[in-house]
Amino acid sequence: MKTLYEIRYAAHPEDAKGYDTQRLRRDFLIETLFRADEVNMVYSMYDRMVVGGAMPIAETLSLEAIDPLKATFFTTRREVGIFNVGGAGSVRVGDEMFDLDYKEALYIGKGDREVAFMSKNAAQPAKFYFNSTTAHAVYPCRKVTKQDAVVAHMGSLDMSNERNINKMLVNQVLPTCQLQMGMTELATGSVWNTMPAHVHSRRMEAYFYFELPEGQAACHFMGEPQETRHLWLHNDQAVLSPEWSIHSAAATHNYTFIWGMGGENLDYGDQDFSLITDLK
Repeated sequence: MKTLYEIRYAAHPEDAKGYDTQRLRRDFLIETLFRADEVNMVYSMYDRMVVGGAMPIAETLSLEAIDPLKATFFTTRREVGIFNVGGAGSVRVGDEMFDLDYKEALYIGKGDREVAFMSKNAAQPAKFYFNSTTAHAVYPCRKVTKQDAVVAHMGSLDMSNERNINKMLVNQVLPTCQLQMGMTELATGSVWNTMPAHVHSRRMEAYFYFELPEGQAACHFMGEPQETRHLWLHNDQAVLSPEWSIHSAAATHNYTFIWGMGGENLDYGDQDFSLITDLK
């Protein structure tokens, strides 16, 4: 197996205004999360969030403590949220084993133990997408399905944004230190997410886009409300969103995305909205 990682440093919004497309993609877009028998991750300086993916095929993959963590185990000082976006698989956390089917999630609390990923069928491998933030307390591991989620039905087909927001790894469902994750599914015929746009200055966020068919693309909007930028991306790619940035998208097809937040506040509704007509 291979564990590959890179470090992404934080950017001041005044500096980001001058970034060209190549620089925006280098700093904020995560293009490769899933390769056979690899664990790929980005260590972000935005709230120290780690964004990664693991695709076990011929091997069991370990969630290794990469050098920037300076820890014996990945989870020594961290909590982890995992979503399976591939075939059936399992995650072993110490002596516990959790089976995850498609779109099922797992919360792992901090603690000194090994974490490993495996697929049930190499021909249909699991794809484990994960976010990790620093943790100050120990909370139990728990599997969470859509049946456990707090679901908010929002938008309308007339506005091209009918969607279900499945709040899964949030404090209304289970205790966490700072990590919050969920999954938003857009209805057929809808393409817009998170519109009207907002920022939340006490949290950063990562968006992972999937169920986007081959040959289709999503346009992710970022930047300050009065100074927006965009990134084109494809299936199974993710974007880092700073606390000063909006995070919204429109695509050429309906899709699903997983959002993950880290910061000092667990209040899902702590947002500063912008009027659609005020975006520039």
